[in-house]
Amino acid sequence: MATTKKGAERLIKKYPNRRLYDTQTSTYITLADVKQLVMDNEDFKVVDAKSGDELTRSILLQIILEEETGGVPMFSSAMLSQIIRFYGHAMQGMMGTYLEKNIQAFIDIQNKLAENSKGLYSGEPFSPDMWSQFMNMQAPMMQGMMSNYIEQSKNLFVQMQEQMQNQAKSMFGNFPFNQTDNVKKP
Repeated sequence: MATTKKGAERLIKKYPNRRLYDTQTSTYITLADVKQLVMDNEDFKVVDAKSGDELTRSILLQIILEEETGGVPMFSSAMLSQIIRFYGHAMQGMMGTYLEKNIQAFIDIQNKLAENSKGLYSGEPFSPDMWSQFMNMQAPMMQGMMSNYIEQSKNLFVQMQEQMQNQAKSMFGNFPFNQTDNVKKP
């Protein structure tokens, strides 16, 4: 796939024969090419060529499914089960935002680690062996950062739940619902 310079959002059309057409390069592309666009931080949108319906999320989910089935999966069955349980749950909307913020925080940690490692070498990229040695030396620091991150994440989620409860109480506090403390026992 030809690389193009970043600019406006790239339009990819999906045809009924399941082929993807990149309108910027005027070529058919594969899911691997779309994955490369993601890896290159390219802005793009996938639409159904016939109806114009937005299909970007569907294509991204296909890429994730391919990645999960080939090689080392990122998500355990338990984690996927937990995510599924949030669909239809009152917290569904918040869970997406929560996960998105957590992934961004993790990316920020990675970027900080990469930035800190620049001083350890003279502008040359680390070899896999060098990264292994570096990560072994950084393990205690990484554990500390991840522990702090997880604790902050947990606190953020608890705060979000408390805010929702307070908002619900203020919205519905004046309704005459049966309250457990006012119920008479027979």
